[in-house]
Amino acid sequence: MQSRMKSPVMIVPQVMESLQDLGKALFASAEKNNVPARTLFLCYLRASQINGDSVCVELHSKNAIAAGETETRLFAVAAWRETPYFNEAERAVLALSEAATRINDRINPVPDEVYNEATKHYTEEGLATLITGIATVNLWNRLNVPTKQIVRIPEE
Repeated sequence: MQSRMKSPVMIVPQVMESLQDLGKALFASAEKNNVPARTLFLCYLRASQINGDSVCVELHSKNAIAAGETETRLFAVAAWRETPYFNEAERAVLALSEAATRINDRINPVPDEVYNEATKHYTEEGLATLITGIATVNLWNRLNVPTKQIVRIPEE
């Protein structure tokens, strides 16, 4: 496997800096608004699974573990509806993450039921953080997938 090119953000370093600043702002907002970092990583992981971004799947899995997530729950993210591992708030945000990622698949991509369920568990600021995070991971996916970025296997 080989990438088509270096990551676009490595070629345009100002974009990398901006995206890193955005990521820092999102996690600061998440902390301020009672959105667990693990929850953001679950959203990032689910969107990256849907989009087929192996780099982000690995990165966000590792980051989720570092934030206290369990391997059992990470293994179940792709089938979250069929497992008992996620609470109602996490289910709401995983549904929102899927809907906001698949905006081209449906006439009504983010149905009121999905959005309204998320509003039951998060403040407006928390929900804004989650939606911006979901949009951000989709941006990363759209940088990595067309350029075929691959996971780097560490040398032994």
